[in-house]
Amino acid sequence: MGKYIELTGADFESTVAEGVTLVDFWAPWCGPCRMIAPIIEELAEEFDGKAKICKVNTDEEQDIAVKFGIRSIPTILFFKDGEMVEQMVGAASKQAFADKLNSLL
Repeated sequence: MGKYIELTGADFESTVAEGVTLVDFWAPWCGPCRMIAPIIEELAEEFDGKAKICKVNTDEEQDIAVKFGIRSIPTILFFKDGEMVEQMVGAASKQAFADKLNSLL
């Protein structure tokens, strides 16, 4: 059963280093972030074993958010073998996220 991975500064680089990874930058007080949270959980189930679905709490992990220039949340970054290849800002449909992941697999 797939579950998203909560990333911290300690494991961010090693987690995104291999394969395809979606990283959701969010915060508990962010309405649109809460709106897409169930979508992120569903994607973690559906892409289990194919791609890593991760979340970064920008309140707790400000260094990571600053490193990637996150100015508004939710921001979704897509990594392939450690390299950021795509970025989506704001809430989007589950299909939009799935299509992006599938295009990178």
